[in-house]
Amino acid sequence: MLPWGAVRMTSAINPSAGLLVASLWLTAPLAFAATDAPTLPPHFAGSALDEAPTALTADWWTAYASDELSTLLAAGARDNLDIQAAIARLQAASARARAAHASVLPTVDAGLGATHYAGHSNAGTAQETDAGVLLSASYELDFFGKNRAIADSAGAQAAVSRAERDTVVLATQAALAAGYFTVVSLRERLHWAEVDLTTAQRILTLVEARHAAQAVGDAELANERNRVAAATLTVVDLTAQEAVARESLAVLAGRDPEGFGVTATDLGGLQLPSVVPDLPATLLQRRPDIQAAQAQLHAATAQVGVATAALLPQITLGAFAGPQALTYQDMFKGSNETWGVSFGLLQPIFHGGALRAQKRGAEAGVDQALADYRQTVLVAFANVSDALNALRFDAQTLQAQVESEQAAARSLDLAKAQFRIGAASYLQLLDATRSWHLARMGLIRARATSLSDTTALYAALGGGF
Repeated sequence: MLPWGAVRMTSAINPSAGLLVASLWLTAPLAFAATDAPTLPPHFAGSALDEAPTALTADWWTAYASDELSTLLAAGARDNLDIQAAIARLQAASARARAAHASVLPTVDAGLGATHYAGHSNAGTAQETDAGVLLSASYELDFFGKNRAIADSAGAQAAVSRAERDTVVLATQAALAAGYFTVVSLRERLHWAEVDLTTAQRILTLVEARHAAQAVGDAELANERNRVAAATLTVVDLTAQEAVARESLAVLAGRDPEGFGVTATDLGGLQLPSVVPDLPATLLQRRPDIQAAQAQLHAATAQVGVATAALLPQITLGAFAGPQALTYQDMFKGSNETWGVSFGLLQPIFHGGALRAQKRGAEAGVDQALADYRQTVLVAFANVSDALNALRFDAQTLQAQVESEQAAARSLDLAKAQFRIGAASYLQLLDATRSWHLARMGLIRARATSLSDTTALYAALGGGF
């Protein structure tokens, strides 16, 4: 893993053609220059300095105290198709990394072959079969680190895939939790919307009776009919929203939407956790997308080494040995062994500027990876700040909704008391009941938003990674 700024490989390599000594001398100026890192803020804006940070665990969702939510996230981690695809990509990258690491080792091969010769002339016919067993080995001397750089780049790419898998897992977990809160809150709001519709219909019945007795005018009757229509539309809209949210949640969990459902009907059984972030620097070790950007920067730096080594000589050693005879029976009689050694030196001389262009491209890739890394860090800080700001506003909104619901409940209690002594009509009682229902629906929305925003903060902090 690279430190904050990672490195850029700089070199003034200009290899002379064909001379190993000159090429060795030309590799000496390789150097690494540290790049300045983004400035770390002393703390996250919106987080009180006197609050103790919350220790994030791998099962951060247990803080909501919902067994159903925990079961859903466990099933999603196993069955979500995006996670399965990310795991497969990681397995493929790990296999490529193992294959690349094998390039720093010698290769050994064994072969068994036979060649049959036959011919015809005026003197007659002749035929012969040559059989042989050959064991061969070859090794490229990695003087200039090309194979090591290739292996290092492949290992870094595997680390990128691993971090990307963790990013998918974290995003899926956060989406599952937020989706669950959405479904449950919609079901609870739907319940109260249906109750409100029933109340509105009862009020309309009373107003129609009073209108028939000419106690109220046409305007009041039209107003109540409009209220019933609006309440009906609310029920229809919430029903559709709940169905869509439930189906989306099923897909996230890797389940068939048909027949999928949750048992919770309200948010009352969920706890609202208090999440206080640690120091900003901890994001560098926790957020998987930052880890992926660091690994990508490492891989890009290794590619500069690969492109640089391509300008230098390639030295290969080889050897072979084995018996050879006219028949398979004669191959192992001890007098027909054959062996040999080989040495190869290849120095690029003219490739039309392709090798130098590849090196310049690799250096530009480092610049791009570094910019992407710094951008990822800045976005991570912004994510945390946005989530903290949202939670601060959520707390204010939730408090206001609690007070509104409590005020509506007191008005309802007062209307009930007045109705019992005949100081208020039944219509006034129903109207106070309906106001309380609407206040409760607002409170449910505020609770659901607070729960979802805590999930966003967990994800912005890197979850349990």
